[in-house]
Parts: sequence; structure tokens; C-alpha cells
Amino acid sequence: MRSLTIMAQRRLLFASAAAFSLAIATSAVAQVAEASVAGTDSNSASAPGEDIVVTGSRIRRDPLAQAAPLTTVDSADIARTGLSSIADVLQRLPGSAGGLNSRFNRSGNNGNPPDGGGVGAGSAEIDLRYLGSRRTLVLLDGQRYINGSSASGVPGAVDINSIPDSMVERIEVLRDGASTIYGSDAIAGVVNIITKKRQNGFVASAQVGAYDEGDGVTQNYQLSWGHRDDDAGVSFVAGANYIKQGSVFAGDRPYYSFPNPGETACTSSCSSATPNGRFIVNNPLTGESLNLTLRSNPLTRPRFVPIDPTGANGDFKSFTTADRYNFRPVNYLLTPNERIGAFINFSGDLGDNVKFSTKVIYNRRTSDNQAAPLPLFVGPDAGNGNLLDTISIDRTNPFNPFGVTLSTGANGVPANYAFIGRRFVENGPRHYSQRVSTMYVSSTLEGQIPIGNGTWYWDATAIHAETEAKQKMQGNVNAANLAVALGPVSACTGACVPFNIFGGAGSITQAMIDYVTFDQRDRSDQSLTDATFNITGNLLSLPAGPLGLAVGYEFRRQAGSFTPDPIVSAGLGSDIPAQPTAGSINAHEVYGELSIPLLKDIPFFRLLEGSFAARYSDYSTSGSKTTMKAGISWKPIDDLRLRGTWAQGFRAPSIGELFGTPSRFDGEVIDPCSGFNSNGASATVRQNCVTQGVPANGSYVQNGLQLPILTGGNRALKSETSESWIVGGVYSPGWARGGIVGNLSLEADYYTIKVDDAISSIGADVLLANCTGSNDPVACSAITRSATGQITQIRGLLQNIASIKSEGIDAILTYRSPSIGTGTIGLTWANNYLLEYSTTLPTATGSQKLERQGTERGDQAYPRFKSNSTLDWSSENFLASITGRFISKVIEPAYDNNEIKATIYLDAQVGWNLPFAERRFMLTLGVNNVLGKRAPDCLSCGGFDPTTYDLPDQFGYVRLGAKF
Repeated sequence: MRSLTIMAQRRLLFASAAAFSLAIATSAVAQVAEASVAGTDSNSASAPGEDIVVTGSRIRRDPLAQAAPLTTVDSADIARTGLSSIADVLQRLPGSAGGLNSRFNRSGNNGNPPDGGGVGAGSAEIDLRYLGSRRTLVLLDGQRYINGSSASGVPGAVDINSIPDSMVERIEVLRDGASTIYGSDAIAGVVNIITKKRQNGFVASAQVGAYDEGDGVTQNYQLSWGHRDDDAGVSFVAGANYIKQGSVFAGDRPYYSFPNPGETACTSSCSSATPNGRFIVNNPLTGESLNLTLRSNPLTRPRFVPIDPTGANGDFKSFTTADRYNFRPVNYLLTPNERIGAFINFSGDLGDNVKFSTKVIYNRRTSDNQAAPLPLFVGPDAGNGNLLDTISIDRTNPFNPFGVTLSTGANGVPANYAFIGRRFVENGPRHYSQRVSTMYVSSTLEGQIPIGNGTWYWDATAIHAETEAKQKMQGNVNAANLAVALGPVSACTGACVPFNIFGGAGSITQAMIDYVTFDQRDRSDQSLTDATFNITGNLLSLPAGPLGLAVGYEFRRQAGSFTPDPIVSAGLGSDIPAQPTAGSINAHEVYGELSIPLLKDIPFFRLLEGSFAARYSDYSTSGSKTTMKAGISWKPIDDLRLRGTWAQGFRAPSIGELFGTPSRFDGEVIDPCSGFNSNGASATVRQNCVTQGVPANGSYVQNGLQLPILTGGNRALKSETSESWIVGGVYSPGWARGGIVGNLSLEADYYTIKVDDAISSIGADVLLANCTGSNDPVACSAITRSATGQITQIRGLLQNIASIKSEGIDAILTYRSPSIGTGTIGLTWANNYLLEYSTTLPTATGSQKLERQGTERGDQAYPRFKSNSTLDWSSENFLASITGRFISKVIEPAYDNNEIKATIYLDAQVGWNLPFAERRFMLTLGVNNVLGKRAPDCLSCGGFDPTTYDLPDQFGYVRLGAKF
């Protein structure tokens, strides 16, 4: 009852704020409703020379004099990609490491990640510098935006797909740490999404595209309308978008229709959970351990002959690799999703020196992902961590062919079976459907205060936002009902129907399905309440210019919860286990920033200015933190600006990391003890395996590629800290600014970022290596094995244990020619060279440094070099562009250094202003991946790495845009 009351209060707060903002906006618009609408003007940036607040600083300045490394992606850049998600656009930047996107199909396959954030298909995140999306801060018009909801946890990063695409004017990516300016999370950089605020008339577009196989059909419809009256000081922009992305199944691409790319038959990478079952049981007569599967496909009780269990007279045979199940075809390569978004941006003068503005956003996303039918595992080696591991199958079960009760060893009864795996194909694929709703409202008062000969600018903003996710999973099994249906037949009464786990595909009837299955329903929500006050101006005039100052205060409250289905939280589900999570974080922060002009207009010092900023943050959960930042900008000549910054940063633990309850992640990890007599293991490894309980005869072989890894939150976590250095410059020669040469600019920056006390759990592969290699007691204590040697659990509580280093070079060239005939030629060439990416983790005897540059780590590549280049031609009525993307090779150390080859993608686009209606219509045609390049094979990814590479095949699209 209390939770319902709190939710009702939050809904009322949001509704009241939105209604208040809309009432003011509607009233102001009504005052200028009779003004004429002609043309469009979506330029919300200031004119050159006008001082504004730019990304990375709170001090007002000329944006053309910005000294920080900043990448701007405007609406033309977005349109040129033909992509229907701004996250996909950002993930193509060379300095981006990718992140969640619609090419992920993870729920039910891998479980929940260690950070407690869960995984929701259809969400999208941005990860800069390979430091993780939680260490990249996403802003909306310079203000905080709400983190996403996944219905399987409480994410610590923004879901960019919750921001309506129709409201985006441009995106500014600050490639520098900014914790002193914006607070927590801005370690790797800042993504500031700038929205449309000034527009006259209608702007609309409709785009339809598909892959050349005819699938993955994507529709993107956008509309916005704006009205400006500069005399009245009123501006109003409203818009909406509808985006629908179709699916692509792995089974529709023969090359990806098996777990390893290019395979045409099952290998060890396929699943041991087959429709014909896998039965690791003891022979009732001899006690010998048997590893069996069905020879045929009996629809009732199979025949088991104890004397010769694999003979011709029985229905069983020895389980081999050829009997494994191909789970791949029903998985998505591209997940379907549908997004509906709407927004209102309003600003109006309340007097000569005060302006009011408000922003209201609503976005709804429905999305799906899908996994193969449930792998139903029971027995001590199953590794579920719940009742399924202790189920006994009674001898009176009418489908039990063994003539004895199969016991797990509970209640003093000797164990006589270790594992039964049955692919529950009769119940269909595990299908996950999400519905995520996001509401956001912000209101700002800003004004000017004349003081002396200068003007001070102030602003106060209040934000309230909520997001809620609901998920329905079809295909789960109630372990309690299954235990009854497999138990003594005399106890299976009422609705109970004895369950046939021993028959082949089709032997499980609808009545059996109805008794043991349920539709799992999970939900999660997050809320954000934020209030900020800033004031900036010039303290005094120095010989080189004014001394700029900005100070501010921010209060922020974040709350979130995850509520799994009651059956799952009771520990009775057969899929990923989960427990409820709830928590909140309050933060009070103050900051100050100085812009210090040192020298100006003297030889070798056309300009020399310094900057300094400091921020104090006090968190209710992780204590207080002070961060500082200092920078220098030097122009020895007009054409060259050199710059450098040193910055401290921090990231407070997220709700999921603090309060997340233990959850399982099934990771692909190879146990060094598996078949140690034939896998090349050293004598030391073999001895350590035996010490840990693995049978000395080497008979233990890992049942499947995935091992159950249990992780959970930790309320004792403290904030991560970072130190970063950036040194670089911009060369814009005077001889290449306008005139007959055109405009040329060269930019290069070296960066190094080191994160200490990074929140992490020690990786399962590291724990296994340390335990089997050196008998490390810390590592070995985290691993549980069954009597047969199978790993049933690897535990890894989140701790402040890691340090991370990311080091590299950015280089960008831009050129725009003078008029050539009727148009101009432009070239943009952006590059990132990764010098080092490493993680250092503690061991019992010290520490272990893992270098990732040039490698692939299962759905995250760390290429040493990435490059994007775009060559375009534009005129009054015509545009054309070709974009090339290069990704250097990486290797997979865990797969015998398999080489993932260097890849080049080419995209092309042409557009025409249609010769009627005064060029108000533009028709655009485009093809992404013109060459139909197939992504390089990634064995640890089950096909290809979706964070780095495109879906195979060409994607063509057509778009019609209009302005009125």
C-alpha cells in the first residue's frame, strides 16, 4: 500500500508540473496565434560573436572560441546516415565503443549483467573511450536526463531511445572529463543533446528502408511545427515521431544459423539441452555413470535396458556432439521495436530581463527479443541455484523408464543422477515483450542582472521525470509445479498432470504445459527530481580580457526499483533468477568555475587563457567527493590553438550497483579442468583441479559453454575516481579560410584517462584461471562444484577493486571547398587510435593487468584504429555523399587468437530538391553497406560483434522531407 501511495504521489507531482508548464506555454502561444507562419528556422545556436553557454562550461562565451575538444553531429549529419536511432549514429563515432543497441538479443541468453541494470531489448546507450556507458554522461540541453528502465534491473545509464528523435537539432560530444561542471558520470565525456527551440512552420519527413533480403523493414516518420514572434519574445516548437523497426532472424541468414558463423552442423558450441534430452544418470544395476540421449523420438515412455542401456533394444544411446541442439535460428540478429515520441519546447519573456521556458517529453517504446525454447535443466549439476537442482523424479512417474527414483542425494538418499536437460520445444521460444514509457518535464527561469558595466546571467531549472518498464516473458516453468508433476504419481492430483521429461519432441502435451508453465511479468521504474541554480558573469576586467566566473548549486534525487514476477522472486522460475531491488540516492552539489585571460595580442601570445573549476558533491549513499579541473589554451598565432586540460572525475555507484540483489549471468567461460587429461593442461592445473573436487581420472567434461555466474550489489561501495589529461590543438590556417582555397581545419588530441576504485566483480575467467593455476584461496572460494566436478556457481560481489586505463589519440580533418560550379565539396575525416586499454584486478599475491587493445572480448571489440570519412557534394537543389568506415583487425585471445579481420564499410546517399513548391520537398535515396560487407567472424560473440559491426547485407532507404 505504501509503494502505491508513493507512486501516486510521484504521478501527481509529474502531472502537476506538466500541466503548469503546458498552461503557461499554451497561454503564451495564444497571444501570438494570429502571427503568420512562413518557412522554417530551426537554428537555435547563437550567431557568431554572441556569448552563450557551451557544452563543457557554464561561463558564457563565443562558441567559435570554444577551446575544449568537441564533436558536433547536426541534423544533416544524422540524416546522412539513414539510421533511425540517434544512438546508432553516435555509436559510429571513432571514439565510441558502441553500447547496447537493437542488434543485441540478450534477455534469457546471458541473464542479467553484474551492475544490476538488467538488459532490455530495444534500449540504446553510448559508451565513450571503452569505459562503459555508465561513465558517459548524457545531457538534454545541458541538463540531466533520466536513466533508462529495463524491466530486469535498474540501469545506471540513459536509454537514448527514450528521447524523441524529432526534437533533436544537434548533438555535442565533449571528448573530455567534466565531473567538475556536471557532476557524477562524466568521466569519459559528455553527450549533450540539443533540442529544437526556434522554428517557423512545419518540418516533416517520412523514410522507409529494408535490407536487400526484404526483412528488417524500418519506417521513420517525423513532424514538428514551430512558431516564433521575436517582438513578443515567444517561441514554441512541438513535434512527434513514429519509428518502427522490423526484425531479422538468425535463421534468415544461413551464415549465422548456427552458433559459430559459417557452420552447417552442430559442434560443441551447440546446446546440450536437446528435444531428445540429455540424461546423466547411474545404471540401476551397475552404478556406472551414463551420459545418454534418446536414439529415436518416442512420444510416450522410452525403453531403458539396464544391462545394455545403449543397445539396439532400448531407446537410449550415448550422448555425442552430434546430438546437441542448434538454438540459434530463432534468435534475432535485429530486434523489432516501435517508438512513439512527442515533445513541446516553449520559451517566453516574462519581462525585460526574465524569460521562462519549459520542455515536456513523452516517449513510449515497445520492443521484443527472443531466445530458443527453454533449456529445462534439473539435477545437482544443473546450476540453477534453486529447487530445480534438488528435484527427485519418482519411480512411479509414468514416464520414468529407469525403474527407480532418480534422487539428487537429498534427505540422506544416495544420489543416482547428476543432470537431466530437456529442450522444452513444445512451449515455443522464450519471447520477451517490453513496454517502456518515459515522461520528462523541465521548467527554467533565466534572466540578467546589470551590475556595474557588465551583466550577470542567472538561471534556475526544475526537472521531474519518470520511466517505467513492463516485461512479459512467455515460456517459463514453475519449479514447484514441476516437482509435483515429476514426483510420486499419488501426489499429482487436481490440476496436476504427470510431466514427461524423458520423451522426445512432441511428448509434452498441452495439459502438461498448462500445469508447469506461467507467463512471467516483471517491471521496473526510475524517477529523477533535479533542481539547479547557476549564475555567471565577469568579476573584473584584466589587461587580456574579462575574468569570467560561474557558480552553481544542484540537488538531485534518483529513485528506482525492480520487481520480478512473484514466482521468480520466490526462487521457483526456471529461467534467470531474480529478487526485488529498490533504492534511492540524494545528492547536494556546489561548484565554481573561472575563465582567466592571461595574455593577449603580443608576440607568440595572440591569446593565453587558463581555466579552473572545482565541485563538491555530497551523496546520501557514498559520501562526499571534491573534484577539480584546470586547463590552458594558447594561440601563439591566429591560425593555431594549443590546449591542455587536467581533470579529476568521479562516478557515484548507481542504484543497481548499490541495492541490486543477487542475480545470475550465464557467461561463456571454458573451465580449465574440463577434460584436463586431453586439453593440454599442465600438471599443476590438473593437481589444483583435483584439489578442488574434480575427479582425478579426468572424466569431468563441462556440460555446456555457459557457466552460472552470480553477482549482486554492495551498499558499501564508494565512488569511483579518475584522473585525465588531454593535450592537443587545432590548426585552421588563414590561407584556407574562405577565398579560392575554401575552409580547412585540422584537430588532434592525445588523451589518457585512469579510473581507480572502479566498481567491478572479478571476472569468472580470471577466477577460474587463478584458482586452477595457483590455487588462489580467494578465487577458489568463489567457485562451487558438484560431486562430478561441474561448476554450479561462480560468485562475484561488486567491489571497488579495479583500475582502468584508456589512452589514445583523436585526429579530425574538415574541409569545405569554395563554390565549384553550382555547389561545394566537403570532406570530414575523423580518426581514433587506441594506444592502451587495460584493466587491473587484484589477486591473492598482488594484481593482474589485462590489456585489451587490439582484442575482442565477447561483444566488445577494442580495435587499435577506427576511422570515418565523408565526402559530399551539395548545391541548392542536389546533394550526394559517400561515407567510409574503417575498423582495424582484432584478435580473440580466448579462441586461439582467432583474427577478426579489418573491415571497411561504404554508405552512399543522393538527394534532390523536387522542382515544384519552391524547393519545399526533398527526395533522398541511400544505401548503407553498399558493398554488402559481411561482418568478420567473432567466435566469442556467436556470430559477429553487434557493438562494432553492421548487420550483414545492404540496407536501402528512401526519404521524403518537406518544409512549410
